[in-house]
Amino acid sequence: MALQVLQSSGVAFRKILSHFPEELSLAFAYGSGVYRQAGPSSNQKNAMLDFVFTVDDPFAWHSKNLKKNWNHYSFLKVLGPKFITTVQNNYGAGVYYNTLIVCDGRLIKYGVISTSILIEDLLNWNNLYIAGRLQKPVKIIAMNENVILRSALDKNLRSAVTAAFLMLPESFSEEDLFIEIARLSYSGDFRMVVGEDKTKVLNIVKPNIAHFRELYGNILQENPQVVYKIQQGRLEIDKSPEGQFTQLMTLPKTLQQQINHIMDPPGKNRDVEETLLQLAHDPDCGEVVRLGLSAIVRPSSLRQSTKGIFTAGMKKSLHYSSLKLHKMWKGWLWKTS
Repeated sequence: MALQVLQSSGVAFRKILSHFPEELSLAFAYGSGVYRQAGPSSNQKNAMLDFVFTVDDPFAWHSKNLKKNWNHYSFLKVLGPKFITTVQNNYGAGVYYNTLIVCDGRLIKYGVISTSILIEDLLNWNNLYIAGRLQKPVKIIAMNENVILRSALDKNLRSAVTAAFLMLPESFSEEDLFIEIARLSYSGDFRMVVGEDKTKVLNIVKPNIAHFRELYGNILQENPQVVYKIQQGRLEIDKSPEGQFTQLMTLPKTLQQQINHIMDPPGKNRDVEETLLQLAHDPDCGEVVRLGLSAIVRPSSLRQSTKGIFTAGMKKSLHYSSLKLHKMWKGWLWKTS
């Protein structure tokens, strides 16, 4: 699998991890504090570090974390670990974030998600929230021997490649592919209208082509539908109806269902395979796939952001939002200067 566990370079991350309960099936760091991004944030040495912790038993984990890190939580902590676990699992995208935490001298944000919910998202793209984070380069700090989770992580990467293929022309560059992959989890995200730098996707990809190549290189070389010219950094894919139908049939289940909902006229009630066969012959196939992605991302990002007001607390939420708006404003100034 392309995702690699950090070795010596991960000491600083593992020091931060030592402040939390140990029962993690997966822990990773992501974002501008981990990988350099282009744009106005490129020289932020002390950017906030973003983490996700995957746990088999959220109730047990939050119970221990409340004892160790009571001050990390908003007012919801007084309602106890059972309530926090309910909020985590049943609202938003299944992840509970504590933000603006000072840990080992660094400002951090960390999300907690159950292993089973993450696996479902990786396989089916129910929310494409944490699954979307894992389609971009991340620093894996810890990972246990959960074979099902490891397989789901790999399947998520392969699905990202397939979805991107459907939205690209017959011939394209590595950069084109990686931009399309990085854009998947931002399709329809309201934060790209308010709160995020509009050039965010380009800023993620351009300085990190080598990291994307490391993540996806083997998958591209093994894919029978693509000619991968590594030396030239170019790719060619099968855009025939038969090739597109094969790709559509391997998309995650939730995306297939959203496509069926978009394509299926009222009262017709066609099955998914029939719809995908029709779409494979449609010149607008890629645009329909993009609409399907938006139908997944838009509601999950909105619900998760609304949930963040409660999990972070009003004061932190306002502060975090102001930081995002400031970053967006800096991006606009940098772009126009």
